[in-house]
Amino acid sequence: MWHRTLKGAYEALRPGGRLVFETRDPDRRAWEEWNRHRTHRVTEIPGVGAVESWCRLVEVRWPLVSFRWTYVFGSDGEVLTSDSTLRFRGRQEVEADLDAQGYVVEEVRDAPDRAGKEFVFVARRPADDRPFTGRPATRQGG
Repeated sequence: MWHRTLKGAYEALRPGGRLVFETRDPDRRAWEEWNRHRTHRVTEIPGVGAVESWCRLVEVRWPLVSFRWTYVFGSDGEVLTSDSTLRFRGRQEVEADLDAQGYVVEEVRDAPDRAGKEFVFVARRPADDRPFTGRPATRQGG
């Protein structure tokens, strides 16, 4: 799915167009903080009331990390849960995947609001009009 997404974005971009996205830095090991103690919050929502929430790590099966958010509505005690799994990719892996799809990686920077936790990739479709085929061009003739 990841490679198809990169390919689809590449095809949707005009020549010279940019793809900008952020991804978590796996070296930061954010999942180690995904527990009730670190994530517990009570939020007052107008018209709803207090909503208590927290996150719990479910499983690390590298490079996949699964976790569950729990929400408890104070007005009626209803409990909702949301299960998610993230696939962590290191910087070099993302750069190699972008390169393999034909992108030129212009820059990798820190996320301005989460410095040291995420990478922001700025990748460009080359300015020529030819679609990337995934194969290097070959010379014809002698």
